Amino acid sequence: MILFVNSLTVIDFSYLCNKRGAVGESWIVDLTLHGKLNEESMVLDFGLVKKQIKGIIDDCLDHKLAIAKGLNGTVQEFDTYKTLDCTFGDNHHLAMSAPHQAYCMIDAPEISVESVTEFLIDTILPKLPSNIEKIELSLKPEHSQSFYYHYSHGLKKHDGNCQRIIHGHRSQIGISLDGMSMPRLQKQWAEKWQDIYLATREDQIAASELKHISAKGDDVCFAYTAAQGYFEMAISESRCDILPVDTTVECIAQHLAEQVKAEYPDKDVKITAYEGVGKGSISYA
Repeated sequence: MILFVNSLTVIDFSYLCNKRGAVGESWIVDLTLHGKLNEESMVLDFGLVKKQIKGIIDDCLDHKLAIAKGLNGTVQEFDTYKTLDCTFGDNHHLAMSAPHQAYCMIDAPEISVESVTEFLIDTILPKLPSNIEKIELSLKPEHSQSFYYHYSHGLKKHDGNCQRIIHGHRSQIGISLDGMSMPRLQKQWAEKWQDIYLATREDQIAASELKHISAKGDDVCFAYTAAQGYFEMAISESRCDILPVDTTVECIAQHLAEQVKAEYPDKDVKITAYEGVGKGSISYA
């Protein structure tokens, strides 16, 4: 028997790429279960599918930084935290120290839809009832009708997993002037923020204040303590945009509205900023 659940969840996470650095991503998860009927004449109750399998995915990948064994760098493990130090692209640098739960280590040459799918299946299947014989997962980005960008960030004030200093999203952006959509401006901002790290100015520290990692010459550095522990990072300045506000989607939308309004002061500005799939914030200026 076969059971399917489309759009079971959306995985919002970042992954390390040797070319692009930390890439914010949002993948929709479709699930298919193959197995025998249980004593309830079900393969698995839909409520358990949504609770148990979504919970496993959340625990092992969602709001984490996924790292493959083929990274151009090193990961070191300590009692309460791990450290990352790597280079990417045109000799850019990224280093991070964070509690263990902020990382997802995947035994594959690189992070891809295929390697993450295999990792999730290997993680999920042993935890399911014995009548489940096979599972299939489809991971896919949403179909975009607008320009979009990949960004990573961390929210120190958040009680949940958004506090992890490098996690991210693939997000569409909408910009309107006087009620008219402006694809040119959408493209401009999507290109400006492609594969960007969005930081908050009040989290910025001097390189000498880093506790567990080392910065390189053109790095900017950030640190904070949140409910899950102490987080710090260093990243090449050209791969980061430092905002004067927190990087919640509400503040991102407001920041974009102010930036566009400064360029077009005589226009009514509307920003529709997404955070991953199907959710976001609208701001006017």
